[in-house]
Amino acid sequence: MTDKTRKVVYSTEPPPPPVAKPAPPAPGNLAAAIPTRQLNNPVRVYLERAGRGGKSVSVIKGVLSPAHGKEALVKLLKTKLGTGGALKGENIEIQGDHRDKIVALLNELGYQVKRAGG
Repeated sequence: MTDKTRKVVYSTEPPPPPVAKPAPPAPGNLAAAIPTRQLNNPVRVYLERAGRGGKSVSVIKGVLSPAHGKEALVKLLKTKLGTGGALKGENIEIQGDHRDKIVALLNELGYQVKRAGG
């Protein structure tokens, strides 16, 4: 039998010490996780429809941030815009054509932003 299939009913051994995991930012402190300054590489906001059944999606490319920072930025944008969105690879996708609002929000956060595409 392997250790994964065995169940301990009773043991006199002390339990193993808990494994410490790095804590993600607290929910009330999401602003601290969002990177606010990005020099030399402007963030670009595109509108894409291809492969989505005619639905529009605003795609944000070029955000230089760790994964938890991008996730916090996605959450902030979804909350401010009242729409859905997701982190897909290195890009942030927000449902609908919200390019102007996204550019304004990212400028407030200190990003250098360019509206790209049609």
